[in-house]
Amino acid sequence: MKLFQRLLVAPAALGLMAPVAATAAALNINDVSSYSDSVESVKSLSQFSDVYPTDWAYQALSNMLDRHGCPAVTGNGAMTRYEAAALLNKCLGKVAQVNTEERRLVNEFSAELAVIKGRLDGVEANAGGMHHSGMGHVGHGARTMIMGKTAFVVGGAEDDGNVSRAVTFNYDTKLAIKTSFNGKDLLKTVVRTGNFNNADTFGMMGPVRLETAFNSSNALNLHRAYYQFPVGNNFNATVGPRLRQDDLLGVWPSAYPNDSILNIFTYAGANAAYSKEMGAGAGVTYAKDNLSASLLWVGDEASTSDAASGGIGTEAGSDDITAQLAWVGEGFTLAAAYTVSDGGRDDSAAASNDDFEAWGLSGVYEFDSDKGILPSSISAGFGWKTVDKEDDDGADGIQNNSDDVEDTQTWSVGLLWDGVGGEGNSLGIAMGTAEGHRDDSGYDDPMAYEIFYSMAVTDSITVTPALFIVEKDGEANDDYTGGVVKTTFSF
Repeated sequence: MKLFQRLLVAPAALGLMAPVAATAAALNINDVSSYSDSVESVKSLSQFSDVYPTDWAYQALSNMLDRHGCPAVTGNGAMTRYEAAALLNKCLGKVAQVNTEERRLVNEFSAELAVIKGRLDGVEANAGGMHHSGMGHVGHGARTMIMGKTAFVVGGAEDDGNVSRAVTFNYDTKLAIKTSFNGKDLLKTVVRTGNFNNADTFGMMGPVRLETAFNSSNALNLHRAYYQFPVGNNFNATVGPRLRQDDLLGVWPSAYPNDSILNIFTYAGANAAYSKEMGAGAGVTYAKDNLSASLLWVGDEASTSDAASGGIGTEAGSDDITAQLAWVGEGFTLAAAYTVSDGGRDDSAAASNDDFEAWGLSGVYEFDSDKGILPSSISAGFGWKTVDKEDDDGADGIQNNSDDVEDTQTWSVGLLWDGVGGEGNSLGIAMGTAEGHRDDSGYDDPMAYEIFYSMAVTDSITVTPALFIVEKDGEANDDYTGGVVKTTFSF
């Protein structure tokens, strides 16, 4: 059976494995107690990472506040899921009947609403419950919730060469433990496991890397560990020994994708400025009215005490510093970012693609239309990368080679249609640079394309078939064409 014949069979097989129908348990909003008077209708929507102005839930919450005459949101930055649940609870607490959009919000934040009341389905979240479970006393007023997500991915790709590539079946699982000690802070710990082989087609080093690709050889790894807290009225700080660059940003300037497939389309078009570098880090965000400004640092080798190979502030330690300035308006977001990275190299080191300066300009526009051919949102971005030292002969002495150290440019455009074919479904189409384009004669400027359709089987299960093309430059690196079916379980 040919590769694409096997890919056509995969969606049907997964469809038989998924539940045919399920109904979310009804949550009586009046049974959820008030969060805290100290929240004060969430006067300042901090950057605590979970609900961005570009998310559907943010706009739905704003619509709900206007519809029922609740106190309006006075900030335009991101908010925690706890803050969103507090708004939802406070506004709908006395509403006799909710509409479809409000019911979707209740389903989306049901776990947080339960935590506000002091319980979590299946997990005793109060201090006494944690103590009895052997996890220790978390302190007076602390509330903890556990969230999880597992993705099953079946798919494959074939190139124009003679390499034989089989269809694969992989998984990626994340468990996030979130604790708030006063309702305004967040301690986040994420453990992750997966079995995507790094060098395989979809692996982290593969020719068609998927966003969900992660390899731990089936072992649990610590993926995130950081703490976020407010500093005054308009500043928020984040610090942790294990985090990613975008955990520290005040705004993510893209709504695409809402169900990630190719990793290349998850950088808001500015792949070097939004490098998503991982390591230890710290950052601060100022957010007031429509303005958001962030300054952050990420150190890749900060856990190493040997100054010759790592440490904080040493020449051998890799340091990435990013500044972002964003404006969040009515239905649109625009952000500029600047990143400087030394790659752990001093001035005498040879040229490297890890030693650079990068700029990015990205944004998203959301259309106020529920019908027609117009998309729900258009996200676009462009980025420039300038290396500290150029070497266009590369390590192998061949000019115009992918190993060359040169200035590059990237861009991407992504369109989303929400509600296509049913509530909770979405259609996404994107195109952009498959790698940083170089200003070389004879260079092919390889592109990447994808289309996906995410189907909400239940409130917690989605099935997403996708097709893609990833071009490669030169005859030795052929284009890759293929598809995947991703089934995501959220719990």
